[in-house]
Amino acid sequence: MFKAPHILVVDDERSIRMMLEAGLTLNGFRVTTARTGTEAREFARTTAFDAVVSDVCMPEGDGLGVLRELRALNANLPIILITAQGSVELAVQAVEEGATDFIAKPFEVAAIASLLRRHLQAQREVEVEAGFDATSLTEALSLSGLVGRSPAMVIVYKLIAQAARTQAPVLITGESGTGKELVARAIHDFGIKKKRPFLAVNCSGLTDTLLEAELFGHTRGAYTGAVGERAGLFEAADGGTLFLDELASTTAAFQASLLRVLQSGEVRRLGSTHARQVNVRVLGASNASLKDLAATGGFRPDLFYRLSVLTIELSPLRERPGDVDLLTSHFLLKAADETKPALRMTREVTEALRNYLFPGNVRELENAMRRAAAVCSGGIITLDCLPPEISCVASAAVSGGDAERALVADRPTMDEMQRRYLQFVLDENGGNRRRAANVLGLDRRTVQRLIARYQLRALTDAEAMADGDEASADESGDGPQEIEP
Repeated sequence: MFKAPHILVVDDERSIRMMLEAGLTLNGFRVTTARTGTEAREFARTTAFDAVVSDVCMPEGDGLGVLRELRALNANLPIILITAQGSVELAVQAVEEGATDFIAKPFEVAAIASLLRRHLQAQREVEVEAGFDATSLTEALSLSGLVGRSPAMVIVYKLIAQAARTQAPVLITGESGTGKELVARAIHDFGIKKKRPFLAVNCSGLTDTLLEAELFGHTRGAYTGAVGERAGLFEAADGGTLFLDELASTTAAFQASLLRVLQSGEVRRLGSTHARQVNVRVLGASNASLKDLAATGGFRPDLFYRLSVLTIELSPLRERPGDVDLLTSHFLLKAADETKPALRMTREVTEALRNYLFPGNVRELENAMRRAAAVCSGGIITLDCLPPEISCVASAAVSGGDAERALVADRPTMDEMQRRYLQFVLDENGGNRRRAANVLGLDRRTVQRLIARYQLRALTDAEAMADGDEASADESGDGPQEIEP
């Protein structure tokens, strides 16, 4: 008789526990819930669970501590972590501690149920990679530059952690500026080849001959300008990682040469007949879809399949707006280290960055923050410190309906608001006091007194006559009266 899998759910939030218990029960699981890590450990010592779903941050012991103890009790137990604090550090640490998978908040119960079914079906001993050095993780992460807690970035962190445990080729895709090289460096830094070289080359803008010479090396006289013999990047990266960016820009001839190296593990310098054996992990990247190009003949299908054993896709920044604030803070901290004083932003700047779509992605945001840090005064970044294309979006938003919010942010006094409005009406009527009085519903003498009080710009009587106003300077007018404040 079929027995429903028994799942232990660990979370300090009652609403999350209830939601998972109800949802997973409806999906055919038996569920036991624990409020703290202590409760979870007590349950695990007396009950055999088929899988565990645990929060990471809890008041009494974090999810990683629970993970370590449960993994010690059962090395095969599928454990899925739930986190609202996504980072590469957490992903690598979780994988190191033996987490089977993890998912970002907010999540859908259906996604948890799907993960549980998949991992229960494929349950097997978790492969331990001895090459990770836990003591150096924090230092390496501080240099990775990958920032974000959106669900899309949590998936990227998980894939990086998984890719670092293997030596398979990885294809990294995403628009320009999304951080493909940072992902490649993170895979290398957390892998067993981290003490070996990491070399990167941009394949665009180079002819086949120059690109092959750069990667494979050349002998003297192999082509015009080859004045001596030189090793290529494949040889220089032997034992380490080679990152090839902009692969979509390469020609069919170069792709054939690269495929031969990947298949044989041998490189032959241009002009040489001698092949050299190399052990290099290749990470490729493209801002165009190599899969689509392979289907249409724009890229060799066999090379595509060779490179895409693992694929990591980076979402554009406009699809993860929740990461903009985190990235902005990250780049401001970097800029503050360079320029010394602490940097702060006005509310206008924060709103402008949140509303901008960033076609240049994370790179554009970083450059905008570096520019703002360089031109700001007193460590305060204002709207005019941003690049024009970003500040223009903010200005358009204000003129299109945010004027009231801008006025409130300015917080003028009532007297100042009256002065500004009177000058606005005067300007709108060419400085003519009588016309302004008609618009305001005031008599002309009251408007004249306010003009004198605030020293506003207005037409003289002679200029008013020339403007077609035949009213005399001492005309009292028939409009309603105002008691001057």
